[in-house]
Amino acid sequence: MKLGVNLTYQGAAELAVTAERLGYDVAFAPEGYRSDAASVLGLVAGKTDRIGLASGVMQIPGRTPGMAALTAATLNSLSGGRFRLGLGVSNPDVSDGWYGVPFDRPLERTREYVEIVRTALSGRPVVYAGEHYRLPYSGAAGAPLHVITEPAGTSVPVYLGAVGPRNLRLAGEIADGWIGVFAAPEQVAESVERIAAGRALRGATLDGFEVIPCLATSVGEDIAGCVDLLRAHYAHLMGIGDPARNFYCKLAAQLGWPQEAREVSLRIHKGDRAGAAAAVPAGFIDQTSLVGPVGRIAERMAAYAEAGVTTLSVMISAVDTDLNGRLAVLEQAMAALQASGAGG
Repeated sequence: MKLGVNLTYQGAAELAVTAERLGYDVAFAPEGYRSDAASVLGLVAGKTDRIGLASGVMQIPGRTPGMAALTAATLNSLSGGRFRLGLGVSNPDVSDGWYGVPFDRPLERTREYVEIVRTALSGRPVVYAGEHYRLPYSGAAGAPLHVITEPAGTSVPVYLGAVGPRNLRLAGEIADGWIGVFAAPEQVAESVERIAAGRALRGATLDGFEVIPCLATSVGEDIAGCVDLLRAHYAHLMGIGDPARNFYCKLAAQLGWPQEAREVSLRIHKGDRAGAAAAVPAGFIDQTSLVGPVGRIAERMAAYAEAGVTTLSVMISAVDTDLNGRLAVLEQAMAALQASGAGG
């Protein structure tokens, strides 16, 4: 198992350079309230030489497939072939509120989107007639989508962020890897089974397929103190949109904290962020993140590797600390991997 690191714009260059020095395999840039993925990865590409770069994830409703392909081709060329394209449909509230795009038939939309992106990245002109995307839209063939970015000598792998059973099967069927969040080892094992079913649909196995959970990480001897440093991150994610549709609230309810999840969401929508953070169940954080001393985290890493994880990404932006604190987490997480016996 390898390690990745999740970055936002805050300290991205310093963190990526340190991660590369420590032997991390890939740097992910998510998209959300703080930063977009492409800008952060462009910076990181210019500051590093070896570490892989991945969007984790670019939001499908926020970009046309043509722009996603062009961005991917550009980042891959600029980085000397180090880029991996992570995509995801986001959620109903963000799709509607941020991008004005309806969240209808997301699986079909994702399938068409990936087909267009892969064709465009091949360098061929794209003519496509789907239910959700038509290129050219007018039917005229005067200027079809045609990405002519100088290739970097490597193809761009496509990863999908996925949660539900059908979306996981789709990831196995059409993608080269899966990006997950907030997942305990047993949940990863269940996800891998569904991904394998999708791989079987195309006559493929899990060989070469990347399984990548991104986990909030806080390292220290005081477990309760480590949990507290992740509370604000969890509260923020649990407070996005309608709690009935919020993935993180649903997951907390499934794991045994339905009332607490409602309370977190209620407090966020009342503007009480401190109260919402305090209301996040400590057990929920502990079960779905990496917290505690290096030895405890090493045991957890071994469990994730046993569940089928190929790359475990340390969500460095989640911990409530400064740049020096995040740099320390990077070093401690690598020490945990080395102690776990799961490192490749």
